[in-house]
Amino acid sequence: MRPHLLSLCLLLVPTATLAAPKNIIYMIGDGMGPTYLSAYRYYNDDTSTKAVENTIFDELWRGMASTYPDDDTYVTDSAAGATALATGEKSYNGAISVNRQHIPIGTMMQLAKRQGKANGIVASSQINHATPAAFLAHNKSRRNYNEIADMYVDYRINDLPVADVMLGGGTDYFVREDRNLITELKQLGFQYTDSWQKLDSLTKMPAMALLAETALPAALNTEQPRQLATLTEKALALLTPAKKGFVLMVEGSQIDWCGHDNDIACAMAEMDDFAKAIAVAKAYVDAHPDTLLVITADHETGGMTLGAAGKYLWLPDVVKKVKATGRSIASQLKHADSDKAALELWTQLTSIELTDTEQATLLSTRQQDETELRKLSNQLVAKYSYTGWTTSGHTATDVAVLAYGKWRDEFTGFQDNTDIAKKLIQYIQQTK
Repeated sequence: MRPHLLSLCLLLVPTATLAAPKNIIYMIGDGMGPTYLSAYRYYNDDTSTKAVENTIFDELWRGMASTYPDDDTYVTDSAAGATALATGEKSYNGAISVNRQHIPIGTMMQLAKRQGKANGIVASSQINHATPAAFLAHNKSRRNYNEIADMYVDYRINDLPVADVMLGGGTDYFVREDRNLITELKQLGFQYTDSWQKLDSLTKMPAMALLAETALPAALNTEQPRQLATLTEKALALLTPAKKGFVLMVEGSQIDWCGHDNDIACAMAEMDDFAKAIAVAKAYVDAHPDTLLVITADHETGGMTLGAAGKYLWLPDVVKKVKATGRSIASQLKHADSDKAALELWTQLTSIELTDTEQATLLSTRQQDETELRKLSNQLVAKYSYTGWTTSGHTATDVAVLAYGKWRDEFTGFQDNTDIAKKLIQYIQQTK
């Protein structure tokens, strides 16, 4: 055999002989386009050193993925994106793991349940939002929140719900006038809490924590530090005893919502919350080397650019000084006692000194709808930090693929979002 052919064969052998991972941690940064990762790097840069330090995202970055749906557009929504990531099949925007004919597509968590594995979902949104829903349920529309929540209880495999651990927000959808799903889950043996202070009361599977009526508070506004990291730690602790291993999906849900608002300070806070959760997962892989960690996004949101207005500048220090999301700033300014108090509040919350014209615009907008005040607030932060945004919606930009563990090289290079799911499904099928 020629030497170069022998080398190629030897390179292929280790990957081919690796046993499938026992555990899979699948983390999805909703809306987290590649520019978000770049922004987070510069946002965290230690300016006292010459080099720009890598973040945990940079350390784990392996490749890129396309995100287009099976629709009349190249731009996906979260439902179609999550369907691809959960099933390995593309569908239309709005679909929750169903095809164009509304026929259910099997998900990796349903397969895992049949194989004897445990499943967990963690989200900073309500747990029946598009991304977690695509792993557990089927519906023709992501907007059918109550129907999706019902399916978390009603869809059974071996007489059990698909998920063994569910942590996030969403009590409004699980405790309703027509049905109390929490009571039903308790009857099935689920431990339950709706309090951060009582999270330790969850000691074994099955377990659920719903810690907000809808989504959790934005990371920039919350008094609860490390929201996603704390829930990831709890989920891993609960899932670890599973004899045949587990599949855990963790979503940084609100990165996307910040992108929709064109709110760079909000986005960086959510990225930081997600990064801390990734650090928890990475440490788990170090302690449990039979675990694979894969991280990606369902799409990019907002068309973010670092640099704007023709200037070769991006100023993360401006972003760091913002103390609340644009939505929170708008609400506080709207309810200020006077124009003077509103201007003082603006300075306290942003540390941005406005021109006389900008002050006048802010005060006149304060008399309008709160949505307009939020838009203006975010536009001013973007202007002074030189952050660009091209849309309030999604884009077709490719997204990053990160991986950690012995199988990380399987996710190197360019791939489609369905390829990620197909590889993970293949691993799950090998469960013994």
